[in-house]
This record gives sequence, structure tokens and C-alpha cells, in this order.
Amino acid sequence: MTTVTIELPDDVYSALRRSPKEVIREMCIAAAVEWYAQERISQGKGAEIAGLSRAEFIDELARRKIPVVQIRPEELWQEVHG
Repeated sequence: MTTVTIELPDDVYSALRRSPKEVIREMCIAAAVEWYAQERISQGKGAEIAGLSRAEFIDELARRKIPVVQIRPEELWQEVHG
């Protein structure tokens, strides 16, 4: 696993009213949700990045009003009709 270091102002934790651990967790979830919304990663990979189960990740997507299913109408048509 790769480690990434991000420098944040010292007062960001008090401004967000979150501990450093909570901020890191929120950043991972936000990144995973955004990449999923951009169709760059799957639900499974998003859940892994976010540190959530797939069901929890789907709940997070729904909470943020991100479409849970990423299939275009023509892809669905192809799936149904071969």
C-alpha cells in the first residue's frame, strides 16, 4: 500500500471540528465517491478506497445523491438483447 502525505493548516481540524483521523477518513470517502461519480472506479474499488463495505459505500453514494447504478441506456439494451 502506498502512503500519501498531505499538509494541512494546523487549524483545519478545529475548523472542521474533527480529529486528524476523522479528516483522513472523510477525505478518503470523498475521493472515492468523486472518482466513482466520474466513472473512474467501480463500487468495489470505491468501497476499498473509502474503507467501507460495499453496502456502506452504496449508502454513502445514495446519501450524496450519486447514482448507484452506472449503466447507460445503450449498455442496458445490449445486456438485455445481446
